[in-house]
Amino acid sequence: MNNSALLSEGGTWFLVLYLASLILIGFAGKFASKEESMKDFYLGGSSFGVGILFLTMYATQYSGNSLIGFAGSAYRNGWFFLVGVTFMIAVVGGYLLYAPKLYALSKKHNFITIGDYINLRYTHQLLTYLIVAIAILALSNYMLTNLKAIGYIMEYVTGGGIGFTEGIIFMSLIMVIYETLGGMRSVAWTDAIQGVLLFIGVIIIFSVVMIHYGTLDENTALFLQNRPQLFADITLANQITWLSVVILIFFGISVYPQAIQRIYSAKNEHTLRRSLSLMVVMPLLTTLPLIIIAIIGSAHFPDLDKTSSEQIILLMLSKLTAIEGMSIVITIFVAAAIAAIMSTVDSAMLAIASLFTQDIYHKKNPNASQKKLTYVGKVFSWAIMAFMVVLAINLPSTIWWLIQIKLEILVQIAPAIMLGVHFKHIDAKSILYGLLIGIFITLLFLLSPALPSKPFGFHAGVLGLLCNFATVYIHHKFKR
Repeated sequence: MNNSALLSEGGTWFLVLYLASLILIGFAGKFASKEESMKDFYLGGSSFGVGILFLTMYATQYSGNSLIGFAGSAYRNGWFFLVGVTFMIAVVGGYLLYAPKLYALSKKHNFITIGDYINLRYTHQLLTYLIVAIAILALSNYMLTNLKAIGYIMEYVTGGGIGFTEGIIFMSLIMVIYETLGGMRSVAWTDAIQGVLLFIGVIIIFSVVMIHYGTLDENTALFLQNRPQLFADITLANQITWLSVVILIFFGISVYPQAIQRIYSAKNEHTLRRSLSLMVVMPLLTTLPLIIIAIIGSAHFPDLDKTSSEQIILLMLSKLTAIEGMSIVITIFVAAAIAAIMSTVDSAMLAIASLFTQDIYHKKNPNASQKKLTYVGKVFSWAIMAFMVVLAINLPSTIWWLIQIKLEILVQIAPAIMLGVHFKHIDAKSILYGLLIGIFITLLFLLSPALPSKPFGFHAGVLGLLCNFATVYIHHKFKR
């Protein structure tokens, strides 16, 4: 662990003021609320224009996993992980497959959650509850990975002055306060700030690394000396892994419940399409620079273990502290990393609270007022955050592994959404049987010690998804 704080006194104060401003935005969101209703609190009244919608989608998609997990994986895999750019483009492709049609339905029927769509489309209570449960599980995992990331960052940049546990608790309190004050408005407005910080931070850090560590070409000799395995030919196994991850991300990340909430929050369909078109170019401006930085770092800092590799960008910056002006650069990176994490965690927390309140509590209490429902959602936000903090502090695991496990389960709900909006004759039983088969196959390979977690080189979730789609088709084709 780093023994001296990377943040200067001025940098620490900047971070404190930044966090304080988020609380103020929470109050601004509260004062801007037009009514105490689920739609106003969880969708911001469905009034977001291109600027806010794009920035909130960007900040949510590029989370702490991008700065920590993706960088660590790029360090370990080298050139091969340049396909990470393709991964992030695939997410937008997934949105475009279903988002415009789902948005039109949400406007017509006033959807709040993905559960609202499933319930209307299939009118099958068990299917709705199952998909909501999977969504909450995946979102909880998403919160967990990003809370762990924020703990690592806070501990590292303060030289242990703020420990892993204290960092998680402190930042969690900030997030839950501004989220429960202003709901989606506060989250989206803070996302706008966080998205700008993230983008500026990535560009500045990339420039600094190019200047002080050299370009990829300039590091060729170091690569040959310290990481010669990076020059190995791409194997069939590598290609299968790439395809498998693309499938997971295309069908998994694009159906995140917090992403669907943002689809519902768009002012109109034109706004939604414009925002998604802007998202297409962001992997080249965010993911690609991060991957290049991590690959260059692998030449200068070889032989890091998995946990240490996830801190590669911080490690590279820590070696440049003697250079004039680096304290400002490090402060920007820390603020960007924290911004990325917070924008993800607050969105996941908001989505979990809305799923619980709208699809579980409201179903059991159909006469509850909108004011009561909103209050229940806020209380549940505090409860789920407290639970996730405990897990993040005590559950050991690398971030990238957690991301994959989450996606392998979440991806199984994609047929219900993507097929449902395009094929009106597919019924609930076909979707339900496909979902159950997909989950069973996925868990069978993930949990059985006698079976490989990657059958034929593909992730278990991909095999499960294939069986899921096949089951839907067969049942629909041959049902009586």
